[in-house]
Amino acid sequence: MGAMTLDQAVDHLTTTNPTFAVCDTKIRGVTYRAFANVPPNLRALMQASREAQGNGAAEYLVFQDERWTYDEFCHETKQMAQALKQELGVQAGDRVAIAMGNLPELPIMMMAIASIGGVVVFLNAWWTSEELDYALTDTGAQVVFADGKRMERLVTLAKIEQIQMVGVRDASEISDLTYTALRDGVTDPPWPDVDIDPDQDFAVMYSSGTTSDPKGVVLTHRGAINAVFTWAMQPAIIALMDPPDPDAAPAPRPSALVATPLFHVTATHPLLLLSFPAGAKLTLLYRWDVEEAVRVIEAEKITRFLGVPTQSADLIAAAARMGVALDTLDYVGSGGAKRPPIQVSELARQFPKAQIATGWGMTETNANGIGMIGAEYLERPEAAGRLYPPVQDLRFLDDDGREVAPGEVGEITVKSPCNMRCYLNKPDETAEVFQDGWLRTGDLGRIDKDGYITIVDRKKNIIIRGGENISCLDVEAALHRHPAVAEACVFSLPDDRLGEVVGAVVQLRPGALATQAELITFLEQHIARFKLPAQIWIQTDPLPRAATDKIDRRGIRAACLTTRDIN
Repeated sequence: MGAMTLDQAVDHLTTTNPTFAVCDTKIRGVTYRAFANVPPNLRALMQASREAQGNGAAEYLVFQDERWTYDEFCHETKQMAQALKQELGVQAGDRVAIAMGNLPELPIMMMAIASIGGVVVFLNAWWTSEELDYALTDTGAQVVFADGKRMERLVTLAKIEQIQMVGVRDASEISDLTYTALRDGVTDPPWPDVDIDPDQDFAVMYSSGTTSDPKGVVLTHRGAINAVFTWAMQPAIIALMDPPDPDAAPAPRPSALVATPLFHVTATHPLLLLSFPAGAKLTLLYRWDVEEAVRVIEAEKITRFLGVPTQSADLIAAAARMGVALDTLDYVGSGGAKRPPIQVSELARQFPKAQIATGWGMTETNANGIGMIGAEYLERPEAAGRLYPPVQDLRFLDDDGREVAPGEVGEITVKSPCNMRCYLNKPDETAEVFQDGWLRTGDLGRIDKDGYITIVDRKKNIIIRGGENISCLDVEAALHRHPAVAEACVFSLPDDRLGEVVGAVVQLRPGALATQAELITFLEQHIARFKLPAQIWIQTDPLPRAATDKIDRRGIRAACLTTRDIN
């Protein structure tokens, strides 16, 4: 069989491989194209993946000097699932929060909660107490699993709100109830006997938006699993389009480094959840440390690296500085933000054995979306890629909701079973982005005659700092809390390493005084450190306004860039 086109490969796989068969499925009154034969929920996904994981005997999870086989990981997941039910009284539909860095307990708890039909609330580990309080109030979570740093920020809230805190690792001395005690109280557990519908909620993940408060994105089992099998299908499509050398040595077992936070879809979905059917091993980094990442990639023979562009740039520099080839890598992917085009060619030179890839997705789409890999990416480093088949549809719409012609710029709008169910407790915001199953993403782009998509701008006032989404209005709201600030405008500043950082202009109230250092110290009490402005311009004159009387954010940014402190 010769090489196929993309459409031919997709048609061949969906009609001959039962795993990738698709059918029309009605979800909340809207008909979608979805995978027909995939596991119905995340518990079933784990159970069905045992064969892919060496019949459970393969080493699956590594964290520093700790190791779990797949069977051991599943056993501990079942222990915690039963402890949730028996000791904490968690029932299907209850929301349970997780607040910690990249510890092994996080994926175990994520799958344990999902296995009993509970809803995982992912709390950003960098949030302040105020931000954590907002999310707990928003979700109504009554149980929180937290490590030491997060426990310290949460303990006062827990006393006020009567939240049950469970200490993980270094939080064990702070909390009366610990993860270890719950786990060890269950010896030989079965899988939970709970019916889980594919369209039940599986998680709430927070995403910065155009409002001052983060939005809780409600994700379902079906949405996550359809995203997972979309990615699982792509290598099979590529093999039909570019048949591999039949005499080539077999590929090694996939081994992925989890270098991005597990409270983001970049880590939970194309790394953790995809690892189950892919038979991949996972190695966790607690926090990003590029030299440690290089050592771990070498020691664990990592084949797959997926991180934000800042991490890719760090990896290039560290590998060169340390004189290490990292030749086990066969995939270096990017998510969370667009790579600078020059970085694409630098990665190909530094890691010639690896396929360089890019991807675009959103929390709202379970990270599914657009991507490309290898030669097509090297030829088009400015582009985001092509829409991943086979369960997504794509439109580009103008401000009035009309479809624009190919080559013209429009808002990227996606219809897919991977789309979120809603924004939690925000019906107006949900209705604003959803129309008949189509999700308006807020990103502007265009598509060429070959199906390659270029993202050109964002309608939302979002700054992407090293892969972290920061709402301009979120930072503005915090600045407005300072008694000296009459008005504030926040915008992105270019940064060679992080892509973008936060900039701000403030107008002081008459007679008030404040320095940049004082404002930063104040902001540290209200927003996470990654949201802090890199530079604040301070003035007493009113901020410029556009014709509609809105603050002229674009004009202010342009003026500030001409006077930016380059030191």
